[in-house]
Amino acid sequence: MDMIRSIIDAAGRFRGVLAFAIVFILGVIFSPVSYRTGHSTFLNWSTQNDILFEYAEYGILAAGMTLVIISGGIDLSVGSVLGFSATLFALLLVGYGWSASAAAVFTTLTAAVMGAVNGFIIARFKMQPFVATLGMMLIARGAAKWISGGIKVQPGAREWYAIKSGNPHIFDWMTSQTALLNLRPITLVFIASIVILWIVLRFTRFGRYIYAIGGNEEAARLSGIRVGSVKLVAYTLCGITAGLAGICNACRVTLGDPGEAGMTYELDAIAAVVIGGTSLSGGKGGMFFTFLGTLIIAYISKILSLQGIEEAPRLMIRGALIIIAVLIQQSRKE
Repeated sequence: MDMIRSIIDAAGRFRGVLAFAIVFILGVIFSPVSYRTGHSTFLNWSTQNDILFEYAEYGILAAGMTLVIISGGIDLSVGSVLGFSATLFALLLVGYGWSASAAAVFTTLTAAVMGAVNGFIIARFKMQPFVATLGMMLIARGAAKWISGGIKVQPGAREWYAIKSGNPHIFDWMTSQTALLNLRPITLVFIASIVILWIVLRFTRFGRYIYAIGGNEEAARLSGIRVGSVKLVAYTLCGITAGLAGICNACRVTLGDPGEAGMTYELDAIAAVVIGGTSLSGGKGGMFFTFLGTLIIAYISKILSLQGIEEAPRLMIRGALIIIAVLIQQSRKE
């Protein structure tokens, strides 16, 4: 019995790494073989590059979500904030003719305000994060439809739009390969988000405070930590990552979709964080594990897609993975 508990405990600590290794091997086994090299196409850098690009938005969201979950909270609004940000960014570029840099800064700041509102309500009024962010989820989605008039924002969609045809240069640039390992700028935003927030968690006082609050909020408060301020910053950073993901989404699909952009993305972001190894109860986890969790979900989706599995079974498999990850967490606490 003790041996079984030891195995479960080890699986809990390193489940992200173990799951990543297993899924990677399955990807190699079940992917088609390249006629040119004789090896699995899953091992090609071009395949890995495409996977990183396709799931970069989820990874960016998951990076911000990691901060919130480690602090003992949750943010259900990130998918809708992504949708609002994608719509706003496209509207500023296509509709009003703003420069890409000005539109990106304004969009990111607006998303940061949405995240800050979440943090303020949760910290000031002691509202449950689930309820507060659920409300913001509806507000952000409604705001996206309001500013766009309920239609997709794309060149020529309305007579008064500044851009009548063609795409803004930023759309093409963000999705084009660069000299850095052929990575696209959207992928680089994902990697940068992980690295920067890893530094924040690992080497700053703010990062230590987040772990302390997630581990024991009352003890953190009694030790002199300004719990409310830390939560406010954590949710603000989560809003910023949602804004960046929204900008990336608009560039990738070349429009702002107020209805579909970011829909249910918050679920994949939470799944990436939990499957990677961050505890839903707070106080444990990290950005490296979130990066692995994002890749795990991306690889599973890619494998199932290559096997011709439909969307419904894919959703059920991802749901089962979340349940298993949480069960391992609970087993470690017993």
